[in-house]
Parts: sequence; C-alpha cells; structure tokens
Amino acid sequence: MAMAAADIEQLVKAAFPDAEVVIVDLAGDGDHYAARITSEAFKGKSRVQQHQMVYAALKGNMGGVLHALALETIAPA
Repeated sequence: MAMAAADIEQLVKAAFPDAEVVIVDLAGDGDHYAARITSEAFKGKSRVQQHQMVYAALKGNMGGVLHALALETIAPA
C-alpha cells in the first residue's frame, strides 16, 4: 500500500501552515519520496528535532504506508 505525495503534503501543511513543501517520488512507486520542507517552525531547532517534527506530522504513516522519505528541512533565513 502506497501513500500519495499529495497526502504527505496535506499532513505536513496541516502541522506547518506556513511551509513550502516540495515532494519528489524517487522510484515512481509511491513508496519512496524525497521531501524538502521550509518552515519558520524549524528555527532554533536541531536537524534531528526538525525531522522529528515532520515525522510527528505524518501521524504514524512513516514506516508503514510510507516506506521511505528522504528529508531536507530548512528554516528560512
């Protein structure tokens, strides 16, 4: 069972309304994605904390419906 890129973006935007989200399906199978997420919410947070915030936004789908997600998180300057 795969997860659509639009569903990933919707979950991220629900948690980070200001976020700019770019999602790329790496394998064309709806199972392996790369995501670049830019949000003010990441300011002052470590990279690990930022990624934990994104995983929390995905509401348990990571590792289940969503098999692989390469994350790039950015706090705007």
